[in-house]
Amino acid sequence: MEEKLLQLVARDEIVAVLTDLFLRTDARDWAGVRECFADRVRFDMTSLAGGEPVTLSPGEITESWERGLRPLAAVHHQVGNFRVRVRPDDADASCYGIAWHYRPNRSGRATRTFVGSYDFHLGRDPQGWKIDAFRFDCKFVDGNLELEAGD
Repeated sequence: MEEKLLQLVARDEIVAVLTDLFLRTDARDWAGVRECFADRVRFDMTSLAGGEPVTLSPGEITESWERGLRPLAAVHHQVGNFRVRVRPDDADASCYGIAWHYRPNRSGRATRTFVGSYDFHLGRDPQGWKIDAFRFDCKFVDGNLELEAGD
């Protein structure tokens, strides 16, 4: 029974880290976002941008996100359907996600929606669970694909 309780606590801690990642991104709390990541992260957004997965620091990830989201008036992530497989010092997790980007503009086409799923690997260090692999699998994008242009 104690092992099951430890598994449940670890699962809850992992889901909290993943939820914090999205909430802090929406709040543009870049220091908080960096806290969710390990020192090096295998980062894969190739389903959107092409190319190959890369290994980045938390600072490199947040600098890119801050720059990309800066023109937007609001960003909102909604995640759920969490699946978590916990081992003693690492874990795999996945979830579905929807992100809305909003920027008022002359055209009235003020939103863009991303729908997909995320896969994560996390390791446990003395500060808790940290994301060391991040992959987004985009299912589709809808809305104004040139939202940052303001048209």
